[in-house]
Amino acid sequence: MPEHKVRKDAARNRNAVLAAADTLFARGESPDDITMADIAAAAGVGKGTLFRAFGDRAGLLRALYEARLEPIRKAIEAGPPPLGPATPPHQRVPALLDAVLCFKLDNRRLALALEESGSSSPYQAEHYVRWHGLVQAVLEQIPGLTDSDFTAHALLAAIRADLVEQLAGQERIPRERMRAQLANFATRVLDSDPQQGLVAEP
Repeated sequence: MPEHKVRKDAARNRNAVLAAADTLFARGESPDDITMADIAAAAGVGKGTLFRAFGDRAGLLRALYEARLEPIRKAIEAGPPPLGPATPPHQRVPALLDAVLCFKLDNRRLALALEESGSSSPYQAEHYVRWHGLVQAVLEQIPGLTDSDFTAHALLAAIRADLVEQLAGQERIPRERMRAQLANFATRVLDSDPQQGLVAEP
């Protein structure tokens, strides 16, 4: 079979798998109930195709996450305010957190499955390391704010997928209220008084 035909088939199978996984995670009640066999059957491919393309279930989840996240990543890297690099840091940090919160609200099952997958620490996961590095870098641009590493961890803890699921799913807090609460929390952290034992210096 010609090489270009193989590449075309592989790309088509990959897209079919991502679309099938997307649908199953959106419909499923629990991410743990969705298996690689389920995804393969829904995509119309063999399980071997999944493992060759993605390695394992965690690899498939990462690929689906990255595909869904692409518009936000482009906005962060080269877009206009409030996400783009020209945004003042005091405004950009809350905007970044809001974007992640909205993404997780729109992709609750996928975000939860991704953060629960793998055997290592969730803080060593590639997607978390990337978000932490970005938030920390923006925090370092704020004059007088110290310990940007810890502050980035603390801010990101407010939008963990399991917490988002608890608030949105179990406590049924409305989306706009969650966004407002997060914005208020981020603002308090960024404007906190060091004499009260928080993170900023005058």
